[in-house]
Amino acid sequence: MFTDATEFSAPAALQLQGVSKSYGSGPSAVPALRNVSLAVPQGSFTAIMGPSGSGKSTLLQAAAGLDAPDHGRVLLGDTEISALRGKALTRFRRDHVGFVFQSYNLLPQLTVARNVTLPLLLAGRAPDTAWLNHVLDAVGLSGFGERKPQELSGGQQQRAAIARALITRPAAVFADEPTGALDSATARQVLDLLRHTVSELGQTVVMVTHDPMAAVSADTVIFLADGQLDGSLSGATVHEVTEHVAYLGER
Repeated sequence: MFTDATEFSAPAALQLQGVSKSYGSGPSAVPALRNVSLAVPQGSFTAIMGPSGSGKSTLLQAAAGLDAPDHGRVLLGDTEISALRGKALTRFRRDHVGFVFQSYNLLPQLTVARNVTLPLLLAGRAPDTAWLNHVLDAVGLSGFGERKPQELSGGQQQRAAIARALITRPAAVFADEPTGALDSATARQVLDLLRHTVSELGQTVVMVTHDPMAAVSADTVIFLADGQLDGSLSGATVHEVTEHVAYLGER
């Protein structure tokens, strides 16, 4: 269960404790998150859903250390990332957080291999060739390491972005609408790949999506409405997710 009184057998990869976030100040401040508490077990695949303005992107950014909450705590593993600032936060994100963007964010002048290992290179760490080859093989890009991003299909570029998120062996991978720019067949392949990283690599994945078809790939779907948790479903069908979304904020 993903609530204040979370109970689960696996250790928590991610915890939000009473997290609130507003944009602006004074009377014009707009609340994005309101006292959100949840825990995500290690080695799980979690989807976050909610209408536009529900706070799901803000939750993802707070969980990944990309935005600091106004109140509350965010823990990734044993580290309270909401208490980190400046270079310490940058280093922690680089070494322990994987992020997959909808727009891939690959550098066109670099090969796939260099794009994937960029987080290591920026940290001054030599890539582990065996691990790089394992990751490229895991995402279906074995033999593509010397190609440039523009030589890949959209689905292959997203696979490269996922490989880049995995290369540092992060505590969690966060994906922001990772299938939003893909056709349905390619989107399914990417979702299957995210599922594979959980089941075969033991990775923890947290994904924001607006698509019920994408959400049911996850172990659990967490719903947000008006910046607050509005229930969760585990092992849900597309119909169940769609029905839950239709009544968000009315419970």
